[in-house]
Amino acid sequence: MLQIRDAVSSDLPAILDIYNDAIRNLTATFDLTEQTLEERTVWFNKYGGQYPLIVAELNHEVVGYSCLTMFRDKPAYAKTSELSIYISPNHQGAGMGSALMKEILKRAAELDYHTVIGGITGGNEGSVMLHKKFGFEFVGNFKEVGFKFGEWQDVHFYQRMIEKEA
Repeated sequence: MLQIRDAVSSDLPAILDIYNDAIRNLTATFDLTEQTLEERTVWFNKYGGQYPLIVAELNHEVVGYSCLTMFRDKPAYAKTSELSIYISPNHQGAGMGSALMKEILKRAAELDYHTVIGGITGGNEGSVMLHKKFGFEFVGNFKEVGFKFGEWQDVHFYQRMIEKEA
């Protein structure tokens, strides 16, 4: 059974495996070298409060994670957050992304965010479809801002306004 829950430190090895796979095989991250558990622990400790980190757990195995991070480091951006979702390669296309997206957007509303931004590397149609499914709209493109796998990569930005319940 799929469970979406807050990440805990014991999830770090699985989160690290998922992220390092993305570093090796995808343009979803612009990191170029695999991270260590110590580096990912520093990353993990930045989460909590306004910046949730959640995991998708299937049959006691972490198969994906999602987080909200600071969009820009200026006070006027405080109600804007950036979203990330990573899924284990063995579980992509099985609804994990949708489950994580639904929960992280719920958290964004509860935390009183006004808008959420998703940056998607050009060519990642699965991520584009996921974001559009949840009401994100294309708002812009930064051309050739990352160089990975011997090619310049574009980053497309998608935005969703967070609606407050009446």
